[in-house]
Amino acid sequence: MLNGFSVPLTPSGKSSLVSPPPWHYSSDCMAIEYFTDPEAIAALLPPGLTIDSSSPGRAFLWFLDWQFTGSDEELTDPARYQYREAFILVEALFQGKPVNYCPYIFVDNDAAIARGWAQGFPKKHASVFQTRSFAAPSPAAAPLAPGSRFGASVSAHGERIATARIQLEERIADPTTVFNRPTVMRRYFPQLVAARQDRPAVDELTMSLTDNLNIVHVWAGAAEVKMPEVFGEEVHLIAPLRVGRGYRFGMSYSVTDLKVLKDYAAEREPVVSAALLEEMDS
Repeated sequence: MLNGFSVPLTPSGKSSLVSPPPWHYSSDCMAIEYFTDPEAIAALLPPGLTIDSSSPGRAFLWFLDWQFTGSDEELTDPARYQYREAFILVEALFQGKPVNYCPYIFVDNDAAIARGWAQGFPKKHASVFQTRSFAAPSPAAAPLAPGSRFGASVSAHGERIATARIQLEERIADPTTVFNRPTVMRRYFPQLVAARQDRPAVDELTMSLTDNLNIVHVWAGAAEVKMPEVFGEEVHLIAPLRVGRGYRFGMSYSVTDLKVLKDYAAEREPVVSAALLEEMDS
């Protein structure tokens, strides 16, 4: 019998790229609020999501320096289970309720890509960097204090996709005044069979469920963001028209489940092509 939460499946299951949940995450984060063209956001939203007219064009660019563990002390193997990530969340509505939608996300770890795809995050491989904060005093320490400056960037295939800078000004007492929307994604897996390539095997709108979410030591300040046009990417289409505040904070949570909001594949009317009928008859 072959075992494993994900491929490759083996008798022991030890080679599986992704271990079964629970998945536990802890991170240092930068998030920069910005505003872009609402129509550009609308063009990216899947069926069932609409622009939030109360915050048209609002988005956040996130950078995260992650440490992961499952149930087998994976945090003691940092070569496999530390990684860095960057993504964009755009504000939208689902059935009248405020949500964030993730159209773009980049990461530098293969297991993180697989865990993301299982949830619906459209992860692509990239190089991601951000300023770290250290306890020992130094001009390089970047303490969490007024005046400290932090930077971050994401690059793929030799092209800089986004660059951000923030300068801390004040501490935020209540994180929920800034970060208060659930995140939804599109979980999409195509089929390669020629007659079914327009009929994905999985096509769902999902909601990320974060158990024991903690957001701590939130600092805010001035921010700047650059998103140039680069070959093979479309992130620049939702580049900032105006930049708001930048935030630096710590975050942790666990993942044990996922909520499916809409099953697009099940909602479609059955369409049987001539090629598929011919295949079924052969």
